[in-house]
Amino acid sequence: MSSSLSVYLLDVAATRALVGSRDDQLLKVVRESFGDDLARDDDYFSDAIQDGAPTAFEALRAVVHGGPFSEDGEHAFQYGYAYSRLCSLTGSFLHNDSFTPHRGDWLSVVDQGLKALGVTAVSVEAFGYSDLPAPLPYTYIPGCGEWTPEDIARALEQFEATKRAVDEAGEAPPLEPEVVDAVMQCVGWMRSAASRPGFGVIGFRF
Repeated sequence: MSSSLSVYLLDVAATRALVGSRDDQLLKVVRESFGDDLARDDDYFSDAIQDGAPTAFEALRAVVHGGPFSEDGEHAFQYGYAYSRLCSLTGSFLHNDSFTPHRGDWLSVVDQGLKALGVTAVSVEAFGYSDLPAPLPYTYIPGCGEWTPEDIARALEQFEATKRAVDEAGEAPPLEPEVVDAVMQCVGWMRSAASRPGFGVIGFRF
């Protein structure tokens, strides 16, 4: 079974602040922008909804209002999907063809490629974790992680330092071409974020 990664360029702090903001105007915009998607997801997850899981819009409302959340952990995925919708609404989707679809431990492999180039301040595998903003409940899928502006600044410093060393030595670390492509896609994400003060990256693994 393959996985996908959706990655967004946005103001990380402002996006996290949407959780519990009680912004009903935002909910109206989301409903208008994602009405078809909400209905499609409700159809796809109809069995879970019949078993008590919130609908897609109910989950969105709970996220924006900071609760209440279902006490059944099997329903927590809906809140993760709701947060990803907020990110897709407020952020810019970043090109992800090196990561969608992917199989197995590909994110870990790319992290190893980043480390081979001296980059340790960010991790694509972290997008598979459950780092949803409090008070959203834990869910394994979708996974969620973020690269803060500080993480990105440090990672780019690390990358440029290695690049200078490689240019001087005339020899780069031996990496498979597809790993190089994925690493450079990550660098592209970071450069896009670094060009906008306060911006970072939030990613979701589905």
